[in-house]
Amino acid sequence: MPGFDKQKFADYLDTHISPEQYGEGACAKHVRLALAAGGLRPVTWPVPARKWGGTLLALGFTPVTTPNYIPQIGDIAVIQPIKAGGDGHMEGYDGKNWVSDFVQRDFWPSHQYAHAKPAFVVYRRAD
Repeated sequence: MPGFDKQKFADYLDTHISPEQYGEGACAKHVRLALAAGGLRPVTWPVPARKWGGTLLALGFTPVTTPNYIPQIGDIAVIQPIKAGGDGHMEGYDGKNWVSDFVQRDFWPSHQYAHAKPAFVVYRRAD
């Protein structure tokens, strides 16, 4: 399995953000391209963010189950949709901020997500 350069991942996230305040609805694509910049190219590229869990596991990521979670550079969160049939959300941690296709104010990508607090999993690679 190829190594994961977390700094290159984070640099891609930070330098390829959308000019829109809340992104362009391309979170999964943006994080996928950041993964590629970090040296990982998934065999399958799910389009909806909500379906990325299995792909991240195949790339060597594991769910973070620490009760007092502190984000680390290279962490990726897959958040389930807030409405039926939605795509959900996917974001990576650059060492300072959660970034999808825009720099987020906090973990939740919008006030709708913050209010609904849907299920999510944070994934991390050991390298």
